Parts: sequence; structure tokens; C-alpha cells
Amino acid sequence: MAGLPESHRPVNFKLLAFDTSTEILSIAVQGGSAPAGEPLVYRGAGGAQASASLIPAIHGLLSQAGLRLDELDAIVFGRGPGSFTGLRTACSVAQGLAFGADVPVLPVDTLLAVAEEARAAVGWEKVVAVLDARMDEVYSAAYQWADGRWQQDGGFGVGRPETVVVAEGWALAGNAFSAYAGRLPGEAPRVEALPTATALLRLAPALLAAGQAVPAAHALPLYIRDKVAQTTEERAAARAATTATS
Repeated sequence: MAGLPESHRPVNFKLLAFDTSTEILSIAVQGGSAPAGEPLVYRGAGGAQASASLIPAIHGLLSQAGLRLDELDAIVFGRGPGSFTGLRTACSVAQGLAFGADVPVLPVDTLLAVAEEARAAVGWEKVVAVLDARMDEVYSAAYQWADGRWQQDGGFGVGRPETVVVAEGWALAGNAFSAYAGRLPGEAPRVEALPTATALLRLAPALLAAGQAVPAAHALPLYIRDKVAQTTEERAAARAATTATS
């Protein structure tokens, strides 16, 4: 996905955004009594624990903002790639809330949200986003900021950290550095970044203006990889490959 120039971005949307694709649950609400430009936010444990805390936390933030679900312009969520359990949770909650309130959903790529978080944190405009995919792999995608919007450079990737390509002048952002220290390209600058709900809120107005909102039934995950666990033989082969290259 890519946004529209900032000068074309509509303002004053009432939005709920959440991401459950990583180990951190992130929720934000924009509009209502929330201060302009300062959304109400919640941060908690992600993964399997997100399914228990996501809905109560959403209702808590909406109550603080003085907003009802049916007053929202859209429900924004990180569609993946990421934790399979987390993505299923995000999609099911987005669907259920959107159906009940009769509002559209806005699925956003989590790697795009990582790039946006890096831009907001350190100003980088050429970012290779990487998220830990477990199973000795990372998800990756490259994004370039130009003319006030993000453009994806190539497709999505999933593979061993050593396969990630970072061109000269580009930087790395994501959550894979501690897990794969020394195995990602060593010369590129890097920053820890997650697909936060506030990053989703910053991306949402342009994506809404570009017609990216869809009916609740289309709140679907982006998996990239279609399996969640390795066989015994695959785990043994991965360990052997890692040992051989270390």
C-alpha cells in the first residue's frame, strides 16, 4: 500500500487502530475527546494474551474518548505479516466490531507500519522493514518515502536473515535484531521499530482517501508464509545450516 501526499490528506477522522502481529499489543483511538494529534493509546502483551485483553482495552479507550463504535469512520488493523495467532485475533475482532457497528475496516501491512514508525522516530525515508517470523526466518519489505508518501520497492519476503538485501543508502527497521544478531546486513544503520497503532493512525487518512477501506467481511490476514511450524527434519536442517555458517 502507498499513501497520498500529505497535502491531500483529509483530517478529523474518528478512528480505532490496533495491531496484534507481534509480542506487543498496541491500540489507539483518534477523535472524540482525544486531544487533536494526540490519540489515546494502550500497550500490553501481544501474542496469545492479546485475545483476552484486546476487546476490553478497545472499549476502555473508546469510553475515554467519548466515542461509540458506530461513530467511527473506520477500524484500522495490522493485517500482517506477523504472528499467525495475532493476525487471526486482529481480523476476527475487526470483523466483529465492524459488522456490529456497520463501519468499514482498513487493513494495513504491518511492514509498512514499521517503516512509518522508523520515519517518525528517526526521519529515515528509505527503509527495509524486518519482523521476526520465527522458524529462523524474518519477514521483510522495502519502502521509500517520496513526495509525501510511501512506495513499496518490490514485494514481500520471508527467509533466513542472511537473505535480506539492503542497498546502499537504505536502513533497517524492525524487531529482528536481538534474535538474529550478526545475521542481518551488518553495515546498514538500524533502529528497533514495531507496527504500532499510532503508526497505523498516521497512515490511515491517506489510505482511506485512496479508497483502501473495505467491508468488514474483507478483514483478512496477510500471511506470506502458509505454515506455522517446522517438521523435526526441518528444524534439524535449520540448526545444521546455522552451525555450518557460524
